[in-house]
Amino acid sequence: MSSLLVVSAHAGDFVWRAAGAIALATARGDRAKVLCLTYGERGESAKAWREGKQLEEIKQLRRAEASNAAEVLGAEIEFLDAGDYPLLETPELIDRIVRVYREVEPSVVLTHPLADPYNQDHPAAARMALQARVLAQAVGYDAPGEPLGAPPVFFFEPHQPEQCDFKPDVLLDITPVFDAKRKAMECLPAQQHMWDYYTDLAKRRGVQLKRNAGPNLGLPHNTMGEAYMRLYPQVTEVLA
Repeated sequence: MSSLLVVSAHAGDFVWRAAGAIALATARGDRAKVLCLTYGERGESAKAWREGKQLEEIKQLRRAEASNAAEVLGAEIEFLDAGDYPLLETPELIDRIVRVYREVEPSVVLTHPLADPYNQDHPAAARMALQARVLAQAVGYDAPGEPLGAPPVFFFEPHQPEQCDFKPDVLLDITPVFDAKRKAMECLPAQQHMWDYYTDLAKRRGVQLKRNAGPNLGLPHNTMGEAYMRLYPQVTEVLA
């Protein structure tokens, strides 16, 4: 069985950006685990703060929302509660991520791109995800489990791709599972303004997917897509 690991800076990021990939994986019978480094309690919960809620209450709210979304997608979820705005890169946090790598033994890793001028938590999460991947490969690193192989890493699409050096080289057809993605998004009323934005984005990426696939595949008019960037080269015996 293959396994998918998604390293998400905040509790909602994995839903907007990678819910389609997660739902496709679990529909195939693969294991999918989401690792939320923070709840997004300070920087991505404005509605709750304006309603007068307190910090711990907001954390529990975002935890419940993200857990419900993961359940819709058929994924496991773990929260490290590392604190956002700012998300600080520490050896201790990287070690915790290493241990998740060793436990999950992912076939594929999804995380944020390495540039985002609007939200420094996102590239911080990506840097730690990549450093932990390297450490998890080291035979001599002191963590339970076997040394990691070399799972490919894909960056999921940021909110403002043009400003984040994001140029997609993988378009994923999520049409069969888009209803699950939309349902997962609707588990996050704290960021309701994102629901239609990411629905529209999936439509645009679906148009690009059909254009790049060509007419012979007969993809439906309502094709929905997600965009990714691959970090490491693809290893293959056949160019396709």
